[in-house]
Amino acid sequence: MLRLPKLTLASWILIAMAVGIVLGLLAPRWAGKIEFLSTLFLRLIRSIIAPVLVGVLIRAIAGAGTIGALGRLGWKSALCFEAATTVALLLGWFAVLFLRPGEGLTLSVPASGQPEPIGLAEALESAVPTSIVDALARGDILQIVVFCFLFGVACLSVGKRARPVVAVADALAEVAFRYTDYVMCLAPLAVCSAAANAVAGGGSSTLEGLAAFVASAWAAQGLFLVLVLAGGLALCGVPLRRFAHFSREPFLIGFATTSSAAALPKTLENLERFGVPRRVLGVVAPLSLSLNLNGSTIQLGMATLFAAQAAGIQIPLAQQVAMLLTLKLTSKGVAGVPRANFVVLAALFEGHGLPMEALAVLLGIDALIDPIRTSVNVASHCAAPTVVARWEGCAFPAGIDDDPRRGGNSE
Repeated sequence: MLRLPKLTLASWILIAMAVGIVLGLLAPRWAGKIEFLSTLFLRLIRSIIAPVLVGVLIRAIAGAGTIGALGRLGWKSALCFEAATTVALLLGWFAVLFLRPGEGLTLSVPASGQPEPIGLAEALESAVPTSIVDALARGDILQIVVFCFLFGVACLSVGKRARPVVAVADALAEVAFRYTDYVMCLAPLAVCSAAANAVAGGGSSTLEGLAAFVASAWAAQGLFLVLVLAGGLALCGVPLRRFAHFSREPFLIGFATTSSAAALPKTLENLERFGVPRRVLGVVAPLSLSLNLNGSTIQLGMATLFAAQAAGIQIPLAQQVAMLLTLKLTSKGVAGVPRANFVVLAALFEGHGLPMEALAVLLGIDALIDPIRTSVNVASHCAAPTVVARWEGCAFPAGIDDDPRRGGNSE
């Protein structure tokens, strides 16, 4: 008896996207009748934003407590991560700013309206909470982020006595993501509804805008690989041909499985054969999994400005800075959690008056971008330990040698 392969959630979402597009083109009246499906999904996503942020940020910051203790390797790793993720975020932002794929869509501005433009001083003042309970009740995302960042640093400085608090944050994050998994079961219905409404309102221009966004995403990820990762390795004196030989297998595993975790064993094995000392790998590689998600960071920057363009929202400079800083902080610690980026985006959209409907539309095309995004994450996990090892004075031979006895260093 022939058994049909079991479809993954990503496959169901792609099918739902196609059904929604057809429905929007052929039966636009029905699109309005099923709009409530995407509304229900987005309300459920909103309900978990605060628990996810509190759990993830405190866990990520307090859980990185070994950085200070590890001294030289720790601060070198942190410097590499922050430089790379900052460039990735700005690259994604400016890619959409110049290519403008969102102009093909016609999403409506939220009923609450676009927040009034404020100055930099007012933006900084409003970011500081007077009460975390009040910030959680109002859903003020920036204030929640600021509180969790400072609270995580305080846990970091307390040390062992803060372990129970960090354990609670870790448990909260795990429960919140399991809740998110349940909510994601409704994602295909929400995507179908959102796609139908978007196509019914914008026609073929909507499809052109989505296609332009997918193309822009692949271009931005490729640009980061070539200019930032390869360029940075070349500046550090790393032989690119040899590095490409040993990072190729983890890169392809990440592309095929869309999972950085699946590529981790080969990443560690091949980097050791490449010549990265074990003492460097043991410190930098685990931290890179949570703090060096450059492919995902590019996507966050692109998706945010894409939603603003689709709704015709002009974002003042001070608000752009606040959004970028929020994305930089909230993107930490969500490694290995499928579609966790959408919770991060939901938090930002909620706080800055961007259309939540854009989330469901972006979710529909996410499976087309996920392979290259994950591969760039994996390439970053390969590059970071290599750069730190080179910074530590490690020399890599220029030739390609698959003999593991001449690769890894057990220092």
